[in-house]
Amino acid sequence: MMSLTIRPASECHFDAVSLGEVMLRLDPGEGRIRTARSFRAWEGGGEYNVTRGLRRAFGLRTAVVTSLADNEIGRLVEDMIIQGGVSTDFIKWVPYDGIGREVRNGLNFTERGFGVRGAVGVSDRGLTAASQLGPDDVDWDHLFGELGVRWLHTGGIFAALSETSAETVLAAVTAAKRHGTVVSYDLNYRPSLWKSIGGQAKAQEVNRAIAPHVDVMIGNEEDFTASLGFAVEGVDEDLSALAIDGFAKMIDTAAATFPNFQVIATTLRTVHTATINDWGALSWSPETGLVQSTHRERLEIMDRVGGGDSFASGLIYGLIDGQPLATALEYGAAHGALAMTTPGDTTMVTTAEVLKLAGGGGARVDR
Repeated sequence: MMSLTIRPASECHFDAVSLGEVMLRLDPGEGRIRTARSFRAWEGGGEYNVTRGLRRAFGLRTAVVTSLADNEIGRLVEDMIIQGGVSTDFIKWVPYDGIGREVRNGLNFTERGFGVRGAVGVSDRGLTAASQLGPDDVDWDHLFGELGVRWLHTGGIFAALSETSAETVLAAVTAAKRHGTVVSYDLNYRPSLWKSIGGQAKAQEVNRAIAPHVDVMIGNEEDFTASLGFAVEGVDEDLSALAIDGFAKMIDTAAATFPNFQVIATTLRTVHTATINDWGALSWSPETGLVQSTHRERLEIMDRVGGGDSFASGLIYGLIDGQPLATALEYGAAHGALAMTTPGDTTMVTTAEVLKLAGGGGARVDR
């Protein structure tokens, strides 16, 4: 049995809440950002994508805690969040100054890549409303205590946006734990976010302060090394026996350093081209030891951005649903694989499709 204790649904207004920035993603489709004449608009954000997946793919009651500048871009992002079924009750709206000198909304230009050309992301998120969201801007005791939340998800992307963001994450996770809410955290190390504020040293300082409050820690080899300082020989982001052995050693280090971790999980992929990857996942708990998902060789990918977030939402859904870790891991791996077959950061998958693939189903036509 898992030692993860999840509050009953009947006691909580929300099954899951995320804390993070939601940006407007501008996608040139099959083309390049540098030559595009039109873009398709989506919403997306590392933390938000997880609770949106929990709502759209799995039907859970979710909300996002974030902030937006009150202008037409902010209202467009809000409209997309509403379409995703995620509650907007905890969006802090900030008056727009007319030019973006003091506050603005984040933009993320993303091209998918194809074949030998890798995916490219160019974010434009300085001085955003979300990066200025402070620890006192949210009534955490009202959210986690009076309303009740079964699961909080946040991560290293939001924590990297500013000193304020890191403080806000700490306020959220400590309040969540105070009220018995399970906390998951995706390390999601992005060198571009940390390089101007202290690099890896700052990332480790921030993430090691947050980690003692986390129940479910998610991240790949680079995330654990760069964000927490766990450099273990033999770890690589692929599905080789050497990588699995190295990840097991890294888990031992992480679990010894942070005994509060009840689950540790990672996605593993071997990149053959931008559109052909081997894909799988590993997880660990004190009760089960290391568990490995189905290994999908040469998975065809349309858009890999958000695949890790969809893995996280499938894993979390399985754990909230009371499934064994091995089953929850299969849900995560299957959901991530399916989400990467469609464009945009966010999922277009159904629970039935996840359960079918996780159970060994294939791509034959459903009639």
